Amino acid sequence: MAHAAPAPRRMARQRRRPDVFSARTHAAVNAGLPVALGLIYGFWAAANRRFGGPITGWNLLFGFLTALVFAVVFAVLWRVSPRLGRGAHALMWFVFAGCAAGFLVSQSNLSVLSSIGVGLFTGVGILLINFYRFYSREDPMGLSRG
Repeated sequence: MAHAAPAPRRMARQRRRPDVFSARTHAAVNAGLPVALGLIYGFWAAANRRFGGPITGWNLLFGFLTALVFAVVFAVLWRVSPRLGRGAHALMWFVFAGCAAGFLVSQSNLSVLSSIGVGLFTGVGILLINFYRFYSREDPMGLSRG
């Protein structure tokens, strides 16, 4: 009698999700998401910094520079972090989210301790969520599956 050859374990464990978007859509999101999030973050930081006062040229410059830095750091992190292990991957998002939240609070004229507290609280939440997500989607060899 003939029997089917057993499938390798790595192939049997990987479940591929269907890709419903085209390559063009993925490219547009890869370019547009950091820019859109950066503009939102820059507007938020500039609004916190002006305290409800008039919009000035320096305030616009601050908002656009903040948006540029946020977008560049987010894009680099989004590209580099999936290549790391689950701990380092989650730790990079922890640092990014904590610094971003702490910076926003620091622009609203609150104390440094408030800024540190909000940054740590936000970062720890992101760390726990991401570590669980990456831990549950990683194969035993340590490679991320998305």
